[in-house]
Amino acid sequence: MTDSVSLSLFEGFGIELEYMIVDSQTLNVRPIADHVLHHVAGRYQSEVERGPLAWSNELALHVLELKTNGPAETIAPLAQQFHTDVCEVSRILASEGAQLMPTAMHPWMDPHSEMRLWPHEHSPVYEAFNRIFDCRGHGWANLQSMHINLPFADDEQFGRLHAAIRLLLPLLPALAASSPLMDSRATGRLDNRLQVYRSNARRIPSVTGRVIPEPAYTRADYDRLIFEPMYADIAPLDPAGILQDEFLNARGAIARFCRNTIEIRLIDVQECPRADLAIFAAVVSVLRRLVSETWTPAAEQMTVPIAPLERVLLATIDDADQATIDDAAYLRHFGIETARISTRELWQHLVDSAPAGDWPEGTRHALQQILSQGCLARRILARLGPDFAPNRLHAVYAELCECLHRNELFA
Repeated sequence: MTDSVSLSLFEGFGIELEYMIVDSQTLNVRPIADHVLHHVAGRYQSEVERGPLAWSNELALHVLELKTNGPAETIAPLAQQFHTDVCEVSRILASEGAQLMPTAMHPWMDPHSEMRLWPHEHSPVYEAFNRIFDCRGHGWANLQSMHINLPFADDEQFGRLHAAIRLLLPLLPALAASSPLMDSRATGRLDNRLQVYRSNARRIPSVTGRVIPEPAYTRADYDRLIFEPMYADIAPLDPAGILQDEFLNARGAIARFCRNTIEIRLIDVQECPRADLAIFAAVVSVLRRLVSETWTPAAEQMTVPIAPLERVLLATIDDADQATIDDAAYLRHFGIETARISTRELWQHLVDSAPAGDWPEGTRHALQQILSQGCLARRILARLGPDFAPNRLHAVYAELCECLHRNELFA
C-alpha cells in the first residue's frame, strides 16, 4: 500500500495475501514465484501491477503475494478481485504443473532442505536476513499471512490507531488460526505460524520484541522505544546498513512512517479470499469502534502494557477460538462486563454489536460460518481426525486448494 500520506483513519485499506506455490500432483512446494512474475513482466522483477491488484515476491521463492495496488477506497469488491487474480495465477502455474495452496503453513514442508531465497531484484536484502538469522527454519521459510495496512494522517491519529491495534492483536488468532500442522503432525497448537514467528529473530530479540508492540503513540516515542534499539542491536551484524530500515521491524503490527500506515501482520491467510475479507471486515469494524471510543477512552487504551496483551496472545496461539480470557480490565475495552469469556463468545459479541454498514455483501455470513464451525485450523483437524498419514494430509490439503480455486469456505 503506497501513496497514503494524505489519507486519514479508515479512508483507505491495503491488503496483502500470501500463497504457497506447490506441485499440482504431489503438493510439495515449488520455488517458481519468479517464473510467474517473469511470465507477466517479460523479465525477472519483484512486482507487477495488475490493475486494482499487484503481484510480488517474498523472501522464499515458493511464495507469491497478491496485494491491493495502492490503497483501496472500499473493501466491497476486493474478495472477487483477489479471487480473479488467484485464478489468473493458477492459469499461469498450470503450464508448469503447479498451483497455489492456501493456509498459513505447508503441513509437511522441510524448510531446511527445501528453502530457496528470492535471487533477483532486492536479493541483497534477503541474503542479509539469511546471513544473520538463517532463514531455513519454519519461521522464515514456511509461513503465509494476510497483512492489513491502515492509514493515519498525523501523530494524533497514529497514537489512537496504534493503541486500538495493540488491544486487538491478541484476539486475531481466535478468528484466523489456520496452521495446526507442522512437520506432518499436529502440534497441539492451532497457530503454529505465530509460534515460530515469535522466535524467528531470536539472535536479535529487539527485532520482534514480544510481538505486541511497545506502548508508543507518537513518531518520536516509536523511534526511541522501537527503531533506535533495533537498529543499534543489529548494526554489528549489518555493517553496510542494509537492514536498518522500517521493514526490519517484525512485531505483530509495525509502523510504516514512509507511507503513514500501520501494518497488521498477525493474521494467518485463510482458504480463500472470501474468508480473508470477512476477517478483514471484522478487524476494521472493531478498530473503528475502539478508535471512536465506543467502549473506553483512547487515553485508557494507551495505558495497557504489553504483559496482559501477551498473555491473551499466547492463549489464542494455542487454543484460538476456544481460549479463555479472564482479564476483566482487558475485556472492558470491548464492552464486556463479565470477568471470564471465551474468545469465540467475545468475537460473537463484537460481530453482533457491529453496525450493519460494517459488513460488505457476504462478509458477515462468512464470518458467522467461521464462528459457528471454528477457525480454519480447528476445521482442518476435525476433517483429519486422528489420521495424519501422508495420503490423508494430501487429500485434505488438495481440498483446501479447491476451496481457493472456487473461493469457498472449507466446511
